[in-house]
Amino acid sequence: SVCVLGVCGGEFSILRSPQSVVFRDGSWPIPGERIPDVAALTMGFSVEEDLPWPGLAVGDLFHRPRATVLVTVKGVDKLPVKGFSYPIENAVPFSLDSVANAIHTLFSEETPVVLQLAPSEERVYMVGKANTVFEDLSVTLRQLRNRLFQDNSILSSLPLNSLSRNNEVDLLFLSELQVLHDIASLLSRHKHLAKDHSPDLYSLELSGLEEVGKRYGEDSQQFKDASQILVNSLQKFADEMFNLYGGNAVVEVVAVKEFNSLLSRKTRSILQASQGDKDNPYNLAYPYNYDYSVIFNIVLWMMIGLALAVIVISYNLWNMDPGYDSIIYRMTNQKIRMD
Repeated sequence: SVCVLGVCGGEFSILRSPQSVVFRDGSWPIPGERIPDVAALTMGFSVEEDLPWPGLAVGDLFHRPRATVLVTVKGVDKLPVKGFSYPIENAVPFSLDSVANAIHTLFSEETPVVLQLAPSEERVYMVGKANTVFEDLSVTLRQLRNRLFQDNSILSSLPLNSLSRNNEVDLLFLSELQVLHDIASLLSRHKHLAKDHSPDLYSLELSGLEEVGKRYGEDSQQFKDASQILVNSLQKFADEMFNLYGGNAVVEVVAVKEFNSLLSRKTRSILQASQGDKDNPYNLAYPYNYDYSVIFNIVLWMMIGLALAVIVISYNLWNMDPGYDSIIYRMTNQKIRMD
Protein backbone atom coordinates (compact mmCIF):
# COMPACT_ATOMS: atom_id res chain seq x y z
CA SER A 1 0.00 0.00 0.00
CA VAL A 2 1.08 3.56 -0.63
CA CYS A 3 1.39 5.87 2.36
CA VAL A 4 0.85 9.58 1.94
CA LEU A 5 1.62 11.86 4.89
CA GLY A 6 1.63 8.90 7.23
CA VAL A 7 -1.81 7.65 6.18
CA CYS A 8 -2.02 4.05 4.97
CA GLY A 9 -4.90 2.37 3.18
CA GLY A 10 -7.43 0.75 5.45
CA GLU A 11 -10.86 1.22 6.92
CA PHE A 12 -12.44 0.66 10.33
CA SER A 13 -16.18 -0.07 10.10
CA ILE A 14 -18.93 -0.51 12.68
CA LEU A 15 -21.49 -3.00 11.38
CA ARG A 16 -23.71 -3.22 14.46
CA SER A 17 -23.68 -1.53 17.86
CA PRO A 18 -26.18 -1.08 20.72
CA GLN A 19 -27.68 2.27 21.72
CA SER A 20 -25.39 2.45 24.76
CA VAL A 21 -22.34 2.75 22.45
CA VAL A 22 -22.45 5.90 20.32
CA PHE A 23 -20.37 6.22 17.16
CA ARG A 24 -20.48 9.51 15.25
CA ASP A 25 -20.80 9.70 11.50
CA GLY A 26 -17.66 11.30 10.05
CA SER A 27 -14.38 10.68 8.28
CA TRP A 28 -12.07 11.03 11.29
CA PRO A 29 -8.98 8.83 10.86
CA ILE A 30 -8.30 6.34 13.64
CA PRO A 31 -4.66 5.39 14.39
CA GLY A 32 -4.18 1.70 13.75
CA GLU A 33 -2.45 1.09 17.07
CA ARG A 34 -5.44 2.57 18.95
CA ILE A 35 -8.06 0.19 17.56
CA PRO A 36 -7.70 -2.09 20.64
CA ASP A 37 -8.34 0.97 22.82
CA VAL A 38 -11.60 1.61 20.97
CA ALA A 39 -12.65 -1.96 21.73
CA ALA A 40 -11.64 -1.55 25.38
CA LEU A 41 -13.51 1.73 25.83
CA THR A 42 -16.70 0.43 24.23
CA MET A 43 -16.64 -2.47 26.71
CA GLY A 44 -16.14 -0.14 29.67
CA PHE A 45 -12.46 -0.87 30.36
CA SER A 46 -9.88 1.82 31.02
CA VAL A 47 -6.93 2.53 28.73
CA GLU A 48 -3.46 3.78 29.56
CA GLU A 49 -3.60 6.82 27.27
CA ASP A 50 -6.53 9.08 26.57
CA LEU A 51 -8.12 8.59 23.14
CA PRO A 52 -8.89 11.99 21.55
CA TRP A 53 -10.87 10.45 18.67
CA PRO A 54 -14.18 12.16 17.80
CA GLY A 55 -15.66 9.02 16.26
CA LEU A 56 -16.49 7.48 19.65
CA ALA A 57 -18.82 9.48 21.89
CA VAL A 58 -19.55 8.97 25.59
CA GLY A 59 -22.43 6.52 25.74
CA ASP A 60 -24.36 4.97 28.61
CA LEU A 61 -21.77 4.19 31.27
CA PHE A 62 -24.11 1.84 33.16
CA HIS A 63 -25.02 -0.37 30.21
CA ARG A 64 -21.99 -1.83 28.52
CA PRO A 65 -22.19 -4.29 25.58
CA ARG A 66 -21.99 -7.97 26.46
CA ALA A 67 -19.76 -8.77 23.49
CA THR A 68 -17.31 -7.25 21.05
CA VAL A 69 -16.69 -8.92 17.70
CA LEU A 70 -13.76 -7.66 15.63
CA VAL A 71 -13.09 -9.16 12.19
CA THR A 72 -9.88 -8.20 10.40
CA VAL A 73 -9.92 -8.67 6.63
CA LYS A 74 -6.55 -8.56 4.86
CA GLY A 75 -6.05 -7.84 1.19
CA VAL A 76 -8.47 -4.98 0.59
CA ASP A 77 -8.53 -1.28 1.52
CA LYS A 78 -12.27 -1.09 2.16
CA LEU A 79 -15.40 -3.16 1.99
CA PRO A 80 -18.87 -1.86 1.02
CA VAL A 81 -20.44 -2.80 4.34
CA LYS A 82 -23.36 -1.05 6.04
CA GLY A 83 -22.58 1.18 9.00
CA PHE A 84 -20.12 3.87 10.03
CA SER A 85 -16.65 3.68 8.46
CA TYR A 86 -13.47 5.53 9.34
CA PRO A 87 -10.09 5.62 7.56
CA ILE A 88 -7.18 3.97 9.34
CA GLU A 89 -4.04 6.01 9.88
CA ASN A 90 -0.79 4.07 10.21
CA ALA A 91 -2.19 0.56 9.71
CA VAL A 92 0.19 -1.36 11.95
CA PRO A 93 -0.48 -4.88 13.27
CA PHE A 94 -2.50 -4.92 16.48
CA SER A 95 -3.96 -7.45 18.88
CA LEU A 96 -6.71 -7.49 21.48
CA ASP A 97 -4.56 -9.26 24.06
CA SER A 98 -4.95 -6.38 26.53
CA VAL A 99 -8.75 -6.58 26.32
CA ALA A 100 -8.63 -10.38 26.60
CA ASN A 101 -6.41 -10.16 29.69
CA ALA A 102 -8.73 -7.61 31.30
CA ILE A 103 -11.75 -9.87 30.76
CA HIS A 104 -9.92 -12.94 32.00
CA THR A 105 -8.68 -11.10 35.11
CA LEU A 106 -11.95 -9.45 36.11
CA PHE A 107 -14.31 -12.29 35.20
CA SER A 108 -12.18 -15.40 35.77
CA GLU A 109 -14.80 -16.95 38.08
CA GLU A 110 -17.59 -16.55 35.52
CA THR A 111 -17.97 -17.82 31.95
CA PRO A 112 -16.61 -15.21 29.56
CA VAL A 113 -15.89 -16.18 25.95
CA VAL A 114 -12.45 -15.06 24.76
CA LEU A 115 -11.81 -16.36 21.25
CA GLN A 116 -9.02 -15.10 18.99
CA LEU A 117 -8.66 -16.99 15.74
CA ALA A 118 -6.73 -16.73 12.48
CA PRO A 119 -7.86 -19.78 10.44
CA SER A 120 -5.42 -19.52 7.53
CA GLU A 121 -2.46 -19.30 9.93
CA GLU A 122 -3.81 -22.07 12.20
CA ARG A 123 -3.55 -19.65 15.10
CA VAL A 124 -6.11 -19.89 17.88
CA TYR A 125 -6.28 -18.48 21.40
CA MET A 126 -9.07 -19.45 23.78
CA VAL A 127 -9.24 -18.63 27.48
CA GLY A 128 -11.89 -19.27 30.08
CA LYS A 129 -14.38 -21.88 31.15
CA ALA A 130 -16.82 -21.12 28.34
CA ASN A 131 -14.42 -21.94 25.52
CA THR A 132 -15.04 -25.67 25.88
CA VAL A 133 -18.05 -24.93 23.66
CA PHE A 134 -15.70 -24.01 20.80
CA GLU A 135 -13.41 -27.03 21.10
CA ASP A 136 -15.04 -28.57 18.02
CA LEU A 137 -14.31 -25.47 15.94
CA SER A 138 -12.11 -26.16 12.91
CA VAL A 139 -8.72 -24.50 13.44
CA THR A 140 -6.24 -26.43 11.28
CA LEU A 141 -6.15 -26.37 7.49
CA ARG A 142 -7.02 -30.07 7.32
CA GLN A 143 -10.00 -29.58 9.63
CA LEU A 144 -11.15 -26.56 7.62
CA ARG A 145 -11.04 -28.50 4.36
CA ASN A 146 -12.89 -31.49 5.80
CA ARG A 147 -15.51 -29.21 7.35
CA LEU A 148 -16.33 -27.69 3.96
CA PHE A 149 -17.23 -31.06 2.45
CA GLN A 150 -19.63 -32.08 5.19
CA ASP A 151 -23.36 -32.15 4.52
CA ASN A 152 -24.22 -29.04 6.54
CA SER A 153 -21.46 -26.79 5.18
CA ILE A 154 -21.93 -23.45 3.45
CA LEU A 155 -21.05 -24.99 0.06
CA SER A 156 -24.60 -26.31 -0.23
CA SER A 157 -26.18 -22.88 0.14
CA LEU A 158 -23.54 -20.35 -0.93
CA PRO A 159 -23.47 -19.16 -4.56
CA LEU A 160 -19.85 -19.68 -5.63
CA ASN A 161 -20.18 -17.87 -8.99
CA SER A 162 -16.67 -17.88 -10.50
CA LEU A 163 -15.05 -19.56 -7.48
CA SER A 164 -14.24 -23.25 -7.64
CA ARG A 165 -14.43 -25.94 -5.00
CA ASN A 166 -11.48 -27.68 -6.63
CA ASN A 167 -8.98 -24.87 -6.07
CA GLU A 168 -7.04 -24.72 -2.80
CA VAL A 169 -7.04 -20.90 -2.68
CA ASP A 170 -10.81 -20.77 -3.15
CA LEU A 171 -11.32 -23.43 -0.50
CA LEU A 172 -9.18 -21.48 1.97
CA PHE A 173 -11.32 -18.41 1.42
CA LEU A 174 -14.55 -20.38 1.78
CA SER A 175 -13.31 -22.19 4.89
CA GLU A 176 -12.91 -18.87 6.68
CA LEU A 177 -16.54 -18.08 5.92
CA GLN A 178 -17.40 -21.51 7.27
CA VAL A 179 -15.71 -20.57 10.55
CA LEU A 180 -17.91 -17.48 10.82
CA HIS A 181 -20.98 -19.64 10.29
CA ASP A 182 -19.85 -22.24 12.83
CA ILE A 183 -19.14 -19.66 15.56
CA ALA A 184 -22.66 -18.27 15.31
CA SER A 185 -24.09 -21.79 15.10
CA LEU A 186 -22.25 -23.01 18.21
CA LEU A 187 -23.26 -19.91 20.14
CA SER A 188 -26.91 -20.35 19.13
CA ARG A 189 -26.83 -23.85 20.66
CA HIS A 190 -25.35 -22.47 23.90
CA LYS A 191 -27.31 -19.26 24.32
CA HIS A 192 -26.62 -19.13 28.05
CA LEU A 193 -23.12 -17.86 27.22
CA ALA A 194 -24.66 -14.83 25.51
CA LYS A 195 -27.05 -14.14 28.40
CA ASP A 196 -24.64 -14.15 31.33
CA HIS A 197 -23.17 -11.00 32.86
CA SER A 198 -19.56 -11.54 31.78
CA PRO A 199 -18.43 -9.78 28.56
CA ASP A 200 -17.30 -11.81 25.56
CA LEU A 201 -14.61 -11.11 22.98
CA TYR A 202 -14.27 -12.48 19.44
CA SER A 203 -11.25 -11.51 17.34
CA LEU A 204 -11.00 -13.09 13.89
CA GLU A 205 -8.38 -12.51 11.19
CA LEU A 206 -9.31 -13.46 7.64
CA SER A 207 -6.68 -13.54 4.89
CA GLY A 208 -8.43 -15.73 2.33
CA LEU A 209 -9.45 -12.74 0.21
CA GLU A 210 -5.82 -11.63 0.09
CA GLU A 211 -4.81 -15.05 -1.26
CA VAL A 212 -7.56 -14.89 -3.88
CA GLY A 213 -6.21 -11.51 -5.02
CA LYS A 214 -2.69 -12.88 -5.28
CA ARG A 215 -3.83 -15.95 -7.20
CA TYR A 216 -6.20 -14.36 -9.74
CA GLY A 217 -5.42 -10.64 -9.52
CA GLU A 218 -7.49 -7.88 -7.99
CA ASP A 219 -9.18 -7.09 -11.30
CA SER A 220 -10.35 -10.66 -11.82
CA GLN A 221 -13.93 -11.83 -11.61
CA GLN A 222 -12.95 -14.28 -8.87
CA PHE A 223 -11.73 -11.45 -6.63
CA LYS A 224 -14.88 -9.41 -7.25
CA ASP A 225 -17.12 -12.38 -6.52
CA ALA A 226 -15.13 -13.25 -3.40
CA SER A 227 -15.39 -9.67 -2.15
CA GLN A 228 -19.16 -9.66 -2.59
CA ILE A 229 -19.54 -13.06 -0.95
CA LEU A 230 -17.40 -11.88 1.96
CA VAL A 231 -19.46 -8.70 2.43
CA ASN A 232 -22.70 -10.68 2.45
CA SER A 233 -21.26 -13.21 4.89
CA LEU A 234 -19.96 -10.49 7.22
CA GLN A 235 -23.34 -8.74 7.24
CA LYS A 236 -25.11 -12.01 8.00
CA PHE A 237 -22.58 -12.89 10.70
CA ALA A 238 -22.93 -9.44 12.27
CA ASP A 239 -26.72 -9.71 12.34
CA GLU A 240 -26.62 -13.20 13.83
CA MET A 241 -24.18 -12.27 16.60
CA PHE A 242 -26.05 -9.03 17.30
CA ASN A 243 -29.35 -10.92 17.66
CA LEU A 244 -27.84 -13.71 19.77
CA TYR A 245 -26.72 -11.11 22.29
CA GLY A 246 -30.11 -9.45 22.32
CA GLY A 247 -28.92 -6.35 20.46
CA ASN A 248 -26.17 -5.72 23.00
CA ALA A 249 -23.03 -6.43 20.98
CA VAL A 250 -20.57 -4.39 18.94
CA VAL A 251 -19.50 -5.88 15.60
CA GLU A 252 -16.52 -4.19 13.92
CA VAL A 253 -14.57 -4.87 10.73
CA VAL A 254 -11.02 -3.77 9.94
CA ALA A 255 -10.18 -3.89 6.22
CA VAL A 256 -6.52 -3.37 5.42
CA LYS A 257 -4.58 -3.93 2.23
CA GLU A 258 -1.46 -4.88 4.13
CA PHE A 259 -0.11 -4.01 7.53
CA ASN A 260 2.71 -1.47 7.61
CA SER A 261 5.20 -2.97 10.02
CA LEU A 262 7.78 -0.24 9.32
CA LEU A 263 5.76 2.36 11.18
CA SER A 264 5.01 0.20 14.20
CA ARG A 265 6.14 1.32 17.62
CA LYS A 266 9.61 0.20 18.60
CA THR A 267 9.98 -1.74 21.83
CA ARG A 268 13.04 -1.65 24.03
CA SER A 269 14.17 -3.95 26.79
CA ILE A 270 14.53 -2.50 30.26
CA LEU A 271 18.07 -3.92 30.36
CA GLN A 272 19.09 -1.36 27.75
CA ALA A 273 18.31 1.59 30.00
CA SER A 274 21.85 1.86 31.32
CA GLN A 275 23.33 1.83 27.82
CA GLY A 276 21.81 5.14 26.82
CA ASP A 277 18.79 5.88 24.71
CA LYS A 278 19.35 7.25 21.24
CA ASP A 279 15.65 8.07 20.85
CA ASN A 280 15.72 10.18 24.01
CA PRO A 281 19.12 11.96 24.11
CA TYR A 282 17.88 14.72 26.44
CA ASN A 283 16.69 12.32 29.15
CA LEU A 284 13.14 13.63 29.04
CA ALA A 285 10.49 12.40 31.44
CA TYR A 286 8.06 9.65 30.54
CA PRO A 287 4.66 10.63 29.12
CA TYR A 288 2.01 11.51 31.69
CA ASN A 289 0.11 8.53 33.03
CA TYR A 290 -3.60 9.25 33.46
CA ASP A 291 -3.76 6.93 36.48
CA TYR A 292 -1.30 9.19 38.32
CA SER A 293 -3.94 11.48 39.85
CA VAL A 294 -5.96 8.51 41.10
CA ILE A 295 -2.96 6.82 42.71
CA PHE A 296 -1.75 10.13 44.16
CA ASN A 297 -5.09 10.82 45.84
CA ILE A 298 -5.31 7.29 47.25
CA VAL A 299 -1.82 7.49 48.77
CA LEU A 300 -2.24 11.08 49.99
CA TRP A 301 -5.51 10.61 51.88
CA MET A 302 -4.45 7.25 53.23
CA MET A 303 -1.30 8.81 54.72
CA ILE A 304 -3.32 11.73 56.15
CA GLY A 305 -5.80 9.30 57.70
CA LEU A 306 -3.04 7.17 59.23
CA ALA A 307 -1.29 10.27 60.59
CA LEU A 308 -4.49 11.54 62.22
CA ALA A 309 -5.17 8.09 63.66
CA VAL A 310 -1.69 7.96 65.21
CA ILE A 311 -2.13 11.46 66.71
CA VAL A 312 -5.55 10.66 68.23
CA ILE A 313 -4.42 7.31 69.63
CA SER A 314 -1.23 8.82 71.08
CA TYR A 315 -3.19 11.67 72.71
CA ASN A 316 -5.67 9.28 74.34
CA LEU A 317 -2.91 7.00 75.58
CA TRP A 318 -1.01 9.93 77.07
CA ASN A 319 -4.07 11.26 78.95
CA MET A 320 -5.47 7.88 79.97
CA ASP A 321 -6.49 7.53 83.65
CA PRO A 322 -4.99 4.33 85.08
CA GLY A 323 -7.74 3.99 87.62
CA TYR A 324 -10.60 3.73 85.14
CA ASP A 325 -9.19 1.80 82.22
CA SER A 326 -7.33 -1.43 82.42
CA ILE A 327 -7.71 -4.17 85.03
CA ILE A 328 -3.94 -4.30 85.20
CA TYR A 329 -3.80 -0.68 86.35
CA ARG A 330 -6.62 -1.23 88.87
CA MET A 331 -4.90 -4.26 90.41
CA THR A 332 -1.61 -2.43 90.52
CA ASN A 333 -3.29 0.58 92.12
CA GLN A 334 -4.92 -1.57 94.84
CA LYS A 335 -1.67 -3.33 95.58
CA ILE A 336 0.08 -0.02 96.08
CA ARG A 337 -2.63 1.18 98.51
CA MET A 338 -2.38 -2.07 100.50
CA ASP A 339 1.31 -1.56 100.95
